[in-house]
Amino acid sequence: MPDLRLVVDANVLISRLLSPRSVAARAVDLAITEGRLLVSGATLSELARVLARPKSDRYIGIEDPQEFIRYLATLVEVITVLQRFQACRDPKDDMFLDVVANGQASAIITGDADLLALDPFMEIRIVTPAMWVDRSLQDQEK
Repeated sequence: MPDLRLVVDANVLISRLLSPRSVAARAVDLAITEGRLLVSGATLSELARVLARPKSDRYIGIEDPQEFIRYLATLVEVITVLQRFQACRDPKDDMFLDVVANGQASAIITGDADLLALDPFMEIRIVTPAMWVDRSLQDQEK
């Protein structure tokens, strides 16, 4: 399904890095296999900022965050944000809505309750990692 354009929020991507056998990891791996991941400068900066936190060092080796960002850069399409949205009850999450709308995404994969509360946003599904994995399994059974 290479026509799928997907936004995966920073926390799900970080969960992928921290727990390679988790549901979040499976959802990210399926998203990469099934479609194209969309990011913006703002969402990449958010990911880098969270990975750079000193408390992240406890869980992630010092080289891993930079390696992860480099690897991710080979998989994503950077979207130029021309239209901004203010729809989320947590304004920091609006950056993901900006990517979804400007990148004509099919879905957002997130565990963030503030984003999930908006499902659907402009007819774009907002789903948890578990929901994405379940959807993928159902598609495979067809």
